[in-house]
Amino acid sequence: MADAKVIPFGEEPRAKRKGKRVGRARTDRTSALAPVGRVLTQAAPEQDAEAPTVPAQAGPAESGRGGAGTSEGDGGWDRKLAHGLNFLRRRITGEYEVDDFGYDQELTDQVVMSALRPLYEKYFRVEVKGVENIPDKGAALIVANHSGTLPVDGLMLQVAVHDHHPAGRHIRMLAADLVFVLPVVNEIARKLGHTLACAEDAQELLERGEVVGVMPEGFKGIGKPFSERYKLQRFGRGGFVQTALRAGAPIVPCSIVGAEEIFPMVGNSRTLARLLGIPYFPLTPTFPWLGPLGVVPLPTKWTIQFGEPIPTDGYPPEAADDPMLMFNLTDQVRETIQHTLYKLLVQRRSVFF
Repeated sequence: MADAKVIPFGEEPRAKRKGKRVGRARTDRTSALAPVGRVLTQAAPEQDAEAPTVPAQAGPAESGRGGAGTSEGDGGWDRKLAHGLNFLRRRITGEYEVDDFGYDQELTDQVVMSALRPLYEKYFRVEVKGVENIPDKGAALIVANHSGTLPVDGLMLQVAVHDHHPAGRHIRMLAADLVFVLPVVNEIARKLGHTLACAEDAQELLERGEVVGVMPEGFKGIGKPFSERYKLQRFGRGGFVQTALRAGAPIVPCSIVGAEEIFPMVGNSRTLARLLGIPYFPLTPTFPWLGPLGVVPLPTKWTIQFGEPIPTDGYPPEAADDPMLMFNLTDQVRETIQHTLYKLLVQRRSVFF
């Protein structure tokens, strides 16, 4: 398989690169359907110049994300087949682009999001609120709580922004270093646009105008016992606030309800964790007792709420080095998320409905 073209940062504006990608995809689809177009053109009589023109209406495949209800008679399946074949050809020949972090937007949009969407819509039935608080353009830092024993909440957050934001924005998640040392997980995370949770990577993404997602609780949040669910852990030293201040990016608090119960962690085998070199080894009512079935999450009902953005562009450049300001902003973000969690829990009818 040929290598994909790598686009270094700063070489081209993001919109220009996206336009090239879209332009090439349209050219491929037009080439694939060209014979059909020529036959229809030859068979159709010339239209009178004075005859009124009836605008073509978009079919189900064009108006909806999944194209539900499209029949073979209107050419919907032909278009899907041509699109799929063109996609496979580009993957084989290497005619697709990735950035310096390994982010593959085409693969993410067409394959990974499609694979995660049934889990998001049908299994967890995620309800999204306040997604309009994420700016339509420019940099933004989304700060969310972290829970669930396995980092499923980060993936569902990515689908929520991808599918529901009015401007169709993508979120670049910051992940722990453990993610990038696991053989298969490393490749998938890079393709999804995840990058190492360090100030340098976050700063570079924000300066490019990207939406960056961070979960400051880290392993303390995702690996906390079930008895401490929805109680936010320490937010580190406020490094995410410093990064946002330096980039002048607004901070958007995000509260996720429902992830805490997918793998109720009732115990932690520290001995096994040390032997395996992982932060914790969870013991749940189903894992490891049921083997592979133990890693199937419970079908809880999720709610993801984005709060009002906290602006940072009004601070002077030296504000990023003010420890008191960083502490105050960190505490403000943390208290906003915690208060929203409690509010959503009061409104929730049950864990599963």
